[in-house]
Amino acid sequence: MIVTVTVNPSLDRTIVLDAPLQPGAVQAAASTREDAGGKGINVARVLDAAGADVLAVLPLAADDPFAAVLHAGAVPARAVPVGGHCRANVTITDPAGVTTKLNLPGATPTDDELTALEEAVVAAAEGARWVVLAGSLPPGVPDDFYARVIEAVRTRWGDAAPRVAVDASGPALAAVVEHAHPDLIKPNDDELAELTGQVLDGDLTEAAARIGRALAPSKVAAALVTLGGRGAVLVTADAAYAAVPPPTRVRSTVGAGDSSLAGYLLAESQGADPGACLVSSIRHGAAAASLPGTMAPRPGDLPTADIPVAHL
Repeated sequence: MIVTVTVNPSLDRTIVLDAPLQPGAVQAAASTREDAGGKGINVARVLDAAGADVLAVLPLAADDPFAAVLHAGAVPARAVPVGGHCRANVTITDPAGVTTKLNLPGATPTDDELTALEEAVVAAAEGARWVVLAGSLPPGVPDDFYARVIEAVRTRWGDAAPRVAVDASGPALAAVVEHAHPDLIKPNDDELAELTGQVLDGDLTEAAARIGRALAPSKVAAALVTLGGRGAVLVTADAAYAAVPPPTRVRSTVGAGDSSLAGYLLAESQGADPGACLVSSIRHGAAAASLPGTMAPRPGDLPTADIPVAHL
């Protein structure tokens, strides 16, 4: 079982243009779609599409329109009742794959709602292999919320506690790395630079590996650093690995990082070695980038070309 946690879910509206975006102009759209989104939801959708045992935990009001879209996707979910509604995100993509995204902040949960969400995560973590804490925190939520959830899960389940993966940014990621020693973090290159205060200069792959080694294993057990079209770098306590995706026609980059994390977790849950986990991550990220909107890649969408892994 893999449990995903989305504190700030979003109704993702994707608008596809048949020409480049023209700021300030009136422009017709070629198509539009709606998906239940938020990083944890995106990860859960990919895992579910691959046949993995997954549960998505999220705050959700009974009258929230997000519920209908979530249920239509048939992803197993545990909703924690709240008063506010999920935010809406708008993504605009053009034929070249250039993506413009507008993310709204989301409703501010009450202290009681945050406590209920934390308790739901702890309960869901029983017997799980991974708990995935993913995405931004809504306004008013303390920066250390993810760190507190990790502590609560480990305190409750002790030696039987699941591994914890975190896909966040800014102060929330910094608090986790400083206080909670997660089993995996999944920053992109910009998030890694912000986290460490270091510039990824020179060769991006080498720089990501160098900075990743400063984090693993002292601050995190492992770091999966996604680099967009440059692929990804995986740094563990023992080694660093890099791989690049096969040529991909990019239609939307939204959710590609979430799919990369899901691909890693799928392989790791099946006992794959680190190099194979990285390859699975690359395949899923590339597949997501080739699909419109925030569609979850299915096994048949994955590129089949060979993906060599380099040891750094």
